[in-house]
Amino acid sequence: MSTNKQANRFQTFEERAYPDLVAPRVTALRDQLKSQNIDAFLIPRADAHRGENVPAGDERLAYISSFTGSAGTAIVGTQKAALVVDGRYTLQAPQQTDTNTFEIVDLSPTATADWLIANLKKGQKVGYDGWLHTPKEIMALDAKLSAAGIELVEVHNLVDAIWEDRPAPPTNDIYTLDDAQTGKSAADKITELQKQMAEKNADYLVLTLPESTNWLLNIRGSDISNTPVSLGFAIVPQQGVTRFFVQPEKINPVIQAELSDVTVLEPIEELEEALTSTTTDSVWFDDATAPIKLVNIAKSVGATIISDKDPIVIAKARKNPAEVEGMKAAQTSDAVAMARFLSWLDAEAPKGKLTETEIVEKLEDCRRQSNELLDISFETISGSGPNGAIVHYRVTENTNRTLNPGELMLVDSGGQYRNGTTDITRTMATGDTTPDQRKHFTLVLKGMIALSRVHFHKGATGAHLDVLARQFLWNEGLNYAHGTGHGVGALLGVHEGPCGISGINHNVLEEGNILSNEPGFYLEGEYGIRIENLIMVVPSEKNEKFLKFETLTYTPIDLRLIDKDLMTPEEVEWLNDYHQQCYDLIADRLEDDKKEWLKQATRAI
Repeated sequence: MSTNKQANRFQTFEERAYPDLVAPRVTALRDQLKSQNIDAFLIPRADAHRGENVPAGDERLAYISSFTGSAGTAIVGTQKAALVVDGRYTLQAPQQTDTNTFEIVDLSPTATADWLIANLKKGQKVGYDGWLHTPKEIMALDAKLSAAGIELVEVHNLVDAIWEDRPAPPTNDIYTLDDAQTGKSAADKITELQKQMAEKNADYLVLTLPESTNWLLNIRGSDISNTPVSLGFAIVPQQGVTRFFVQPEKINPVIQAELSDVTVLEPIEELEEALTSTTTDSVWFDDATAPIKLVNIAKSVGATIISDKDPIVIAKARKNPAEVEGMKAAQTSDAVAMARFLSWLDAEAPKGKLTETEIVEKLEDCRRQSNELLDISFETISGSGPNGAIVHYRVTENTNRTLNPGELMLVDSGGQYRNGTTDITRTMATGDTTPDQRKHFTLVLKGMIALSRVHFHKGATGAHLDVLARQFLWNEGLNYAHGTGHGVGALLGVHEGPCGISGINHNVLEEGNILSNEPGFYLEGEYGIRIENLIMVVPSEKNEKFLKFETLTYTPIDLRLIDKDLMTPEEVEWLNDYHQQCYDLIADRLEDDKKEWLKQATRAI
């Protein structure tokens, strides 16, 4: 019996998509458009902090469109509406929204502007909430729209005006990490940051990304699910004390005292007033992540604006030795949990009774056994058979299906442990496999191995390496509609910039970067395949000017899905070595029956 109602579950399965509510809500929003003399309104999947996960009260895109994906934009006009989504959600979006109300539009750099130009007339106005859009976004959109005679107008959020019982902002406690875990004190981090500010002649730096503020101050929190951060905005002066603006309920004498050497906590209501005091100063914003609302406030009082990347983003992506140690410990804990989980799945799947929700719950239970789990790092993707082909599938009580023997089972999951963050995908056989299943799985595996083994010149980017993972699929006329890898934070966001592995990521890969390596293949209506390990950039022993990847994830890859005839001797050798390392790392931490399962799962081929 499913136990998803058990108290304290990190993941639940309630249905969050209600297509029947879309039309009346859009009608109510159109009344707001008319009252404000606006012809269209933009609703991004974003909050003021630009996080992948947002508080419940910022789920405006889901409220208006019923689409629950982690990225997308709704455009509601007085007559027509569109939902712009990327390739991860082309199957999910039409299932969740009312397609009689929303036209589904494929994401492109100009998709929003193109739709507005095609559906509005010269002289009409498009409204946006300045807290939810960046200067870079608005500048690019305005350039296109103004050329067509369409005006962009900043307005208060019109969705909030119709959203009854909108959840209040989170006010969970802030907690601190010690220097042994972070590898560097907050005071030292701030000193280094202030030196960078001096080089740019920046009197102030405004930090809006929660991962940046939390990394800088060596704090964490639980304001949003799956990402252990405390939400707030920081103003760092070139000289003086950093100010951290948070919900007033978070401010108490204990945390104020703990942070007194590095920052002062202030109510978030005082943020705008603080910016108005920068009249003759230079203020540094990241124009790709900061709300245009804040930038405009500083501009309005005469501050000089410095537009450049948030410097914390690059600094925190270069994991220091203490962070690396913690991340490796977390991956080991996760490997033990995954071995217990996969051995259980192998025993139960052939019985034909397991449901997708039961699989999620069992995996969470296995992770909890370590007593180190703080949260899951994202909602587990538990896709059986055809559901595995939905790249970001989230099982609900309505979509939950039973795993039939012979179907492929794709599980993409991760944990937030006390010492680090994990992310892993495995695709498993549950009975007899077909030649196509084995072929597609092996092509994906070959791509994952190619990326794992590569040595590359310093200065290379993820765009240079992405093809390594796709080449074997491409040779068969196949592909996958997502990036090959993303950065991963150290007890922070499971999806972290700036580095990544995709055809469009041109950020240089540097020593200490931790990324995912996750090629895939998806056959709509039948199955999905993805194999994912975390990898870290380390020096290459071949040449001091080269780097390579060290694998951090050690969980068996299903041998039943491999067509050895498609693999080279070097690939087989890599796989056998990898599986031996899997066994050596965790065998002694497993119960006897799990240890025997691991021995078989990691046998040489």
